[in-house]
Amino acid sequence: MTTASRAAATSLLRFATAGSVDDGKSTLVGRLLHDSKSVLADQLAAVERVSAHRGQDAPDLALLTDGLRAEREQGITIDVAYRYFATARRRFVLADTPGHVQYTRNMVTGASTAELAVVLVDARHGVVEQTRRHAAVAALLRVPHVVLAVNKMDLVSYEESVFAAIAAEFTSYAAGLGIGRVVVIPVSALAGDNVVRPSARMPWYGGPTLLEHLESVPVGSDPDRDPARFPVQYVIRPYHGEHRDYRGYAGQLASGVLRVGDRVTVLPSGRTSTVAAIDVLGERREIAWAPQSVTVRLAEDLDVARGDLIAARDAAPRLTRDVGAYVCHLSERELRAGARVLLKHTTRTVRAVVEDLSYRIDTDTLQHRHGVTSLKVNDIGRVVLRTAEPLALDAYTANRRTGSFLLIDPADGTTLTAGMAGEAFATTGAGAGEGPRRKGTGSDAR
Repeated sequence: MTTASRAAATSLLRFATAGSVDDGKSTLVGRLLHDSKSVLADQLAAVERVSAHRGQDAPDLALLTDGLRAEREQGITIDVAYRYFATARRRFVLADTPGHVQYTRNMVTGASTAELAVVLVDARHGVVEQTRRHAAVAALLRVPHVVLAVNKMDLVSYEESVFAAIAAEFTSYAAGLGIGRVVVIPVSALAGDNVVRPSARMPWYGGPTLLEHLESVPVGSDPDRDPARFPVQYVIRPYHGEHRDYRGYAGQLASGVLRVGDRVTVLPSGRTSTVAAIDVLGERREIAWAPQSVTVRLAEDLDVARGDLIAARDAAPRLTRDVGAYVCHLSERELRAGARVLLKHTTRTVRAVVEDLSYRIDTDTLQHRHGVTSLKVNDIGRVVLRTAEPLALDAYTANRRTGSFLLIDPADGTTLTAGMAGEAFATTGAGAGEGPRRKGTGSDAR
């Protein structure tokens, strides 16, 4: 079995939902879980009781994901709600993210590990500012696949012209962000149209349902294509019994493949060695691939500590103390030039200073606003940082795991900013979005 086939044997899609307030995200997620038979009987019974107590005739499926009391009282999503479910074709990890502007930072959290983002719009309102902001975040985080779900089609009489206009506007905006392809699906979460089962109310649409697309979209990549990156999280030295001379380096393989016998470089020291052994759950293995958690043993006794990076010798990242990056500011505290911060990259944390705020991106027009003195919460911009110690940092375009970092307030440990090193956005205008797929057009919506 090849490395790629091993990874594909347990097909898993991580995806996030996003959208403006009252676009129907929680209802869509609830419908997806309900109609795919992923809701336990007691969960559904609890939702039915709460809905009946409120005087509703049918179960409010949004309650399946809105777990906080404040969310249920206000009918909004505040926190990121993670849900795990599976169908016969694939397993899923779903991050239902908030729609309110002040919780955009939570959308960053939910989408940071996603391979697909479902952006909802209300068919009555079309593309709004928060829709554009969420598209910009998805582009910034380089989420590989983007789906536009045009919801509440039942409230616009299932009109094709309404759907087509929204699809054209969003795909044009997405192309400006460098999102090369968008799959657009008309749905009604409340009625269940095109969520799990095809809708007879929209005969003009010939594309997949949302679940069909989620089940068939390509996920992951062949780990053999990516250079090995292994951030050391913990050094294991038992000092007793038969393992007295054991020295292992534990962590999660961020990308690529490690094999016994591979030549590797330990950064930032630059020392080289050979992989002598790989242990997985106490068993010896000849090979490991991302994102497995393993313990690696080296042939030489090197000074390796938490925060070091074990990388393929022939494809090791360049060490740098000067970091240019796109960032999304997450804190109510403003980020200013000259600010002293901690920079957390994989398992390594170093001191850094914000040398320059190059510009802020206007998510409405995509224009660069130069001359800014600070970044406020939810702002997206470009910064230049100088670190006290060298970092083995990849470009975010090459590796989402080892090209990303967090800025932390050294005074109290508050997370301030999420950063993506290098040119996180794709080239503006690269590719064109895929508009609505209609029967007889022959376009491939998958």
